[in-house]
Amino acid sequence: MTEAAPLSLPLLPTAPAPLKAKDFRTDQQVRWCPGCGDYAVLAAVQGFMPELGIARENFVFVSGIGCSSRFPYYMNTYGMHSIHGRAPAIATGLSVTRPDLSVWVVTGDGDALSIGGNHLVHALRRNVNLKILLFNNRIYGLTKGQYSPTSETGKITKSTPLGSLEAPMNPLSLALGAEASFVARTIDSDRAHLTSVLRAAAAHRGTALVEIYQNCNIFNDGAFDLLKDPATSDRAVVRLTHGSPVRFADQGLFRGPGGEVYADTVTPANEARILVHDAHAASPVTAFALSRLADAGTLRHTPIGVLRDVERPVYDTELAAQLERSVGERGGGDLATLLLGNDTWSVA
Repeated sequence: MTEAAPLSLPLLPTAPAPLKAKDFRTDQQVRWCPGCGDYAVLAAVQGFMPELGIARENFVFVSGIGCSSRFPYYMNTYGMHSIHGRAPAIATGLSVTRPDLSVWVVTGDGDALSIGGNHLVHALRRNVNLKILLFNNRIYGLTKGQYSPTSETGKITKSTPLGSLEAPMNPLSLALGAEASFVARTIDSDRAHLTSVLRAAAAHRGTALVEIYQNCNIFNDGAFDLLKDPATSDRAVVRLTHGSPVRFADQGLFRGPGGEVYADTVTPANEARILVHDAHAASPVTAFALSRLADAGTLRHTPIGVLRDVERPVYDTELAAQLERSVGERGGGDLATLLLGNDTWSVA
């Protein structure tokens, strides 16, 4: 594979002194339900931030509406609790105008994929320099337990008492279809894995989408028990490592005749055909097949890790270069000239 040339992004101001996790904690009381998976994600993010060596005032967390969207209150950085579904749009404006900032979006499956679906898709296709953490608990928690865009078919909730008739959205498939340059999945309770994925997302230039399976113990408790219970997780969780054959328990992943990916028992006869994960493949075909591997209802054979991590032109950099060229061609940033241009008329 031919490596693309590194994309140029400005270096962010470094912290004047080494930071610790406590430096990223605010004095606000954390107001999530006891046992909520959001606590684990918050602790992982606060513990991971010092690794980046960036000054706290150069971080911004932008959220929408939902339980997860209280996140900015608990991060001792700049932040904005914005409006329903619009966090990617607001964060885009911030990122392209302030390249000295590390901009993070915190959203939920309802916020991002329902009213905010359009904004999410366009942030991904533009490849804005954002890190998007999508908390997926497969339910509306803040509004007390209605089905969400990721709830499985047949889900009985307050708004679907006879069971949901809708097919659930697959956030990773959606992201890959939008040409996202970084797509990953992790689990709230797996601190080591969550941190490793956050680390990879932070290092990525462009939009990085990280889906985090997050338990809502009040309205959808146990939704991901298959992936967390030691008795079942070895055969249910498919861990992806770039450059390594994809194996779990006595199983491996193989490519089918139609390009699909499937799991099967590893034998001496098929061991040489085990799929080797390539997160940097230019084509998203295999990553998309991986995103479709798990059944939405049972979560059997759920890939976690980085599905795709490729280089694409970064919107922020391209926009800045375009503006610089435009100013050079016009001989300066004259607002009147820009507004009037050549195609104007005077009406008597």
